[in-house]
Amino acid sequence: MKINNVDFETYFKNYPNEQGYFGKYGGAYIAPELKKAMDEITEAYFTICKSTKFIDELRKIRKEFQGRPTPISHLERLSRSVGNAQIYVKREDLNHTGAHKLNHCMGEVLLAKYMGKKKVIAETGAGQHGVAMATAAAYFGLECDIYMGAVDIKKQAPNVAKMKILGANVVEVKEGLQTLKEAVDAAFKAYANEYKTAIYCIGSVVGPHPFPMMVRDFQSVVGIEAREQFVSMTGELPDAVVACVGGGSNAMGMFSGFLNDPVKIYGVEPLGRGKKLGDHAASLQYGTEGIMHGFNSIMLKDENGDPAPVYSVASGLDYPSSGPEHAFLHELGRVNYDAIGDDETIDAFFTLSRLEGIIPAIESAHAVAYAMNLAKKMGKGSILVCLSGRGDKDLDYVIENYGIR
Repeated sequence: MKINNVDFETYFKNYPNEQGYFGKYGGAYIAPELKKAMDEITEAYFTICKSTKFIDELRKIRKEFQGRPTPISHLERLSRSVGNAQIYVKREDLNHTGAHKLNHCMGEVLLAKYMGKKKVIAETGAGQHGVAMATAAAYFGLECDIYMGAVDIKKQAPNVAKMKILGANVVEVKEGLQTLKEAVDAAFKAYANEYKTAIYCIGSVVGPHPFPMMVRDFQSVVGIEAREQFVSMTGELPDAVVACVGGGSNAMGMFSGFLNDPVKIYGVEPLGRGKKLGDHAASLQYGTEGIMHGFNSIMLKDENGDPAPVYSVASGLDYPSSGPEHAFLHELGRVNYDAIGDDETIDAFFTLSRLEGIIPAIESAHAVAYAMNLAKKMGKGSILVCLSGRGDKDLDYVIENYGIR
């Protein structure tokens, strides 16, 4: 498949380029001392991570510790409730720790171990990346500092407890809106002081090169598995693939398996309370080109051109930018990016729970809600959704704010 002179048969060999760019998006806009640290990580990734020893160890971890491959489930009752199109979900909620995040965390911390680092530093919003990173650090015996906004700490108390039980040091961030952006700011600042002995394990396909590439590659196991499983189950490819997009790691993992196929791909951003700036976090829908956290992408800006305040009912999606590869795929037109609001998301959260016995993460419920709408429009065919995580972490918040419907 070729779109705007981009050949998707050789896509992963050419993107990103050596400087970390997907077209004009990506790169590494960081201080000179951090540039050296990122160059060290890049060199290690292209040597250590491509070795048979590293690959064999990671495969063993995925099978014996994470419980991969995760299955695909056909949502028959949910499908009937919205029409004749059939909805399937890739069950990343069944990956150890309850979300897709462990896929790249085990890879990143294994890399840190091979590099001789003593500590991992990370940020988290919904807490799933924090739990996954704390799990990986415990598995490999490394110290772990997790930076988390005060607002998210309150919303995601179960995950905070898990991180502490796993031995991580959870650092509360009280600056600004006290959510994901501020947690990333604080983690970057800490890493600048400790990069010689620590590694900053970014939680999505964002940040300076090589992280958008590295996280995508570790997450690509989702799409590779899903494509093979779906064809085995149905004898054909899905008509559409859907995933939620904040920073975009679960989506890039899922999309990776289908970019060169005649499949429509949909990335679902959080529309929150509406289109007004500050009421959503749909950067690809309403943002413009800009640089933050060391990379160039599409971001939501305030009147001064700084990252704008954002909001989403899902803590893992309230980020004012998106991964540079998502910006590139959006510009190419290969992936269709749209948005869905809080109300439909919460409705989907309860509907999936009641009809299929699966309580999704609120982040994942965005993709489910979009798939339900898409199924009604399609009328027939098949939709494969990345169910990126389970909803245990969200129960208290949902009940407190929405009751039990």
